[in-house]
Amino acid sequence: MHKKFILLATGGTIASVAGENGLHPAISASELLSRIGVPGDMEIVCRDVFALDSSNIQPEEWQILAQAVRAALKESDGVLITHGTDTMAYTAAALSFMLLGETKPVVITGSQLPIGHPLSDATVNFLEALSVLDHAERGVYVVFHHKVILGTRAVKIRTTGFDAFHSVNAPLFGHIDAEGPHLSPAPRIFPLPARPDAIDSRVFLLKLIPGTSVEMLDWVAQAGYKGLVIEAFGLGGLHYIRRNLVDQLHAIAEKGVITLVTTQCIYEKANFSLYEVGRNVLSRQVFSARDMTTEAAVAKLMWVLGDAEHRLPLLNHSLCGEMTE
Repeated sequence: MHKKFILLATGGTIASVAGENGLHPAISASELLSRIGVPGDMEIVCRDVFALDSSNIQPEEWQILAQAVRAALKESDGVLITHGTDTMAYTAAALSFMLLGETKPVVITGSQLPIGHPLSDATVNFLEALSVLDHAERGVYVVFHHKVILGTRAVKIRTTGFDAFHSVNAPLFGHIDAEGPHLSPAPRIFPLPARPDAIDSRVFLLKLIPGTSVEMLDWVAQAGYKGLVIEAFGLGGLHYIRRNLVDQLHAIAEKGVITLVTTQCIYEKANFSLYEVGRNVLSRQVFSARDMTTEAAVAKLMWVLGDAEHRLPLLNHSLCGEMTE
């Protein structure tokens, strides 16, 4: 069956060329597609959203991109996004929440080397992403180096290796081999919330070290942040001897800061019920991220803060596969 897809280009290494100051995005969506070629049974419409190194793709760009995706989905069977790898996992997680309720697939890919490099992984990643887009029913995915990863579970684990992304705390959604894509059943459709694109970027990420001061938490509130993601120790430990972070978390909660506590460990979950150090942490303003990735925790908290009056209870529920309930 003939399908129509829309390619949204955002820059990144895949579209970069060498300049006086190093690599920079300069290749348009249409030029990128012309270099790779279009499978005969597909119609692909090219659109340039922006041309940025992904280090410069921030929450404001997520909103522009989410709006572009929503518009594209109304006139196509799915959307392919090319994106730099450095913040791809954050964008994939953010779009997963901002596109809740959509019933068509969105696939994000890129490359570790520019399309013009003789050893580039751009072509294979792009074509595999198109293949997944052709077979997936709905959802947001990262496709990279033969892997299909749910958007809320992708983490970049390598800076130069082609196998740059991994699915953390969840099996791969699928893989691609000589027979094509092998995909898991489509994720459930979460009801479309009001103002789905609304986010609040005032979220601070803090990785604890032994000796983190209580003043650091107080500064978060004073600096105007509305959300805090804490990478705590192990199952979710925070020290409370001499420097009582637990009491201080409750103090900044009184100032309106919502905290989501995850673990510094890449794998497995935060669990506050096991040790004394964690039992008094959770409250109406302090939540457990369970087995969410840091990227998903940050993106979800920004999204929840976009309409905290209605979305705050959703921090305890998995909306798009971001955590195990």
